[in-house]
Amino acid sequence: MFGVYFGKYLMDQNIISEDQYNGLLEATRNSKVKMGLLAVEAGLMTEEQAAEVNMLQQQRDMRFGDIAIEKGYLTEDDVADLLDGQGDSYLLYIQAIIESGIMDMDSIQDCMKEYRRAKKLSPADLDAVKSGDADRIVEVFMKDNSIPMQVKEYIALTTRNIVRFVDRFFRMDRVLRITEYETNCMAAQSLHGDSSYLTAFCGEEEDIDAVAWGFVSNFMSEGEEITYDVLDVTSEFLNVNNGLYITGLSSNNIREVSDSPIMKTEHTKITAIGDIYRVPLYIDGSNVDLIVCFNDGWKIE
Repeated sequence: MFGVYFGKYLMDQNIISEDQYNGLLEATRNSKVKMGLLAVEAGLMTEEQAAEVNMLQQQRDMRFGDIAIEKGYLTEDDVADLLDGQGDSYLLYIQAIIESGIMDMDSIQDCMKEYRRAKKLSPADLDAVKSGDADRIVEVFMKDNSIPMQVKEYIALTTRNIVRFVDRFFRMDRVLRITEYETNCMAAQSLHGDSSYLTAFCGEEEDIDAVAWGFVSNFMSEGEEITYDVLDVTSEFLNVNNGLYITGLSSNNIREVSDSPIMKTEHTKITAIGDIYRVPLYIDGSNVDLIVCFNDGWKIE
């Protein structure tokens, strides 16, 4: 997930093009981080030592780790630990940038410093984004202490389920507190019981289709063609998401039930006495807003 955040910043700064942005993400999908980059990043080897081992690999039929152990640069325990990090999303993206020839490591580090300053991220925030862990990343964008804990928990669960069911390369932005919201297309569902919620995915229909397609494609066989209704499928994902949320609440003796989905394809306005929480989501290049109203006082017009 690191690549969608840092990559979007690089694209906004005209350092990479949209085609390069998409190409870098694609390059990380089924790759593994090379042992040399892992060792350098961990401070176990210098760049010169890694380059030397890479050169020896071209001359000898041996793995990087075995040569590094032979040269005394790494121990067997070092190699075992580094192997566990070969799926690291941050390093996969850095590796893709370097191998594409777009930037070297020094330039990447300079851009990383500017990215952190531009986005007002603390060192801990940047580490969270680098981790690729959805739970840690969502905390970076929900630092507003006025957001109720129930809302934070709901948003965190929804982001986990987007990764699980829709798009593991999605991106989110900071949660916004507003008092009204207008949209042209909406898949919504209300929950009621010990508390009252309105939850919805909103945007233009072609953007919401990114949610629907991501969800339905998880259940397709290779080569299978399928027709679907965008709002029907998006509502089904929302229903699955809310069902998992309700199940979690019930384990804490909190009672909630869900109502039938609400689908709108005309101009719709949501108002609330209290705050409406808007979570900007970017799924497969499309902008979709997750809307959450908590407790009574919201209305759909």
